[in-house]
Amino acid sequence: MSEQRRPWVIGHRGASGYRPEHTRAAYELAFALGADAVEPDIVATRDGVLVLRHENEISGTTDVAGRPEFADRRTTKNFGPVTVTGWFTEDFTWEELSTLRAVERLPELRPHSATFDGRSPIMRLDELLRLIADASERQGRALGLVAEIKHAVYFDAIGIPLGELVAEALARFPGPLVVESFEETVLGEVRARGVDARYVYLLEASGTAPDLLMRLGASAPDYSTQLGEEGLAELATRVDGISVDKARLLKPDARAGVELVDRAHRLGLDVFTWTLRPENAYLTKPFRAGDGRAAWGDWRGEFASVLATGVDGVFADHPDLAVAALDGD
Repeated sequence: MSEQRRPWVIGHRGASGYRPEHTRAAYELAFALGADAVEPDIVATRDGVLVLRHENEISGTTDVAGRPEFADRRTTKNFGPVTVTGWFTEDFTWEELSTLRAVERLPELRPHSATFDGRSPIMRLDELLRLIADASERQGRALGLVAEIKHAVYFDAIGIPLGELVAEALARFPGPLVVESFEETVLGEVRARGVDARYVYLLEASGTAPDLLMRLGASAPDYSTQLGEEGLAELATRVDGISVDKARLLKPDARAGVELVDRAHRLGLDVFTWTLRPENAYLTKPFRAGDGRAAWGDWRGEFASVLATGVDGVFADHPDLAVAALDGD
């Protein structure tokens, strides 16, 4: 993908700036606004159904907290050093989870999107695959999927083989396909099962991959080390691309991003970045303008700076804005 001139615009959880994320309405709108691909986060139910949620904890993205029939499912779990309290997909069957409705995750920043709360059920991965096929036929072009596998190490530990389930679901996807994760182990598992895709390793702005921590403990390299000269060269022997927080491309300035992208491209790696958003709450400091976190700042300036680094794909909550930045509108 690094040889193509025009980067992919990837609808981040659909057009999640305009509709509650991971809903049919968000995904359909993303393609209508010009997205080349969409990105679902994939987790699982207790009975092994693959569903689309930002996290397996769903109190912030569904109406589960207001459902008295599920009050007893609220629990606290430990994920390494992090403790999380809420409701989790793996504690529900699909039949139960299908009764919930999606809500806007960021209502204070996106009140218009919040007006769509309660209208959409949770989507399954197989439903999204059919939606992409239908949208591709309507638009007359092959639309893509960037499938993010979430918390595979955790799901494996509780007896739900997320990598195996995802590989089976994606085996016959006909369009451009990328499989990505913050855990490299699961990327290897899906590749070993013969899924024809580009495999992209996600790297946080800080911290260490959960699968590496489990296997290597304190000696595990952190994400920054993996992006160093030796670390990136090693990654290039195992994955097809990397996906980084946009801050890595813009701080201290965009020259850092150009250097990283050029170095990755020389190793044959694609480079994606996340997430392009127009609100001041998410823009880097030089591009904030106006009053308040919800106000849209100089998104054109920031988006243009990101694109100028030479990345191969950008994740955007508002795909139409990313398309406009690419087209110079």
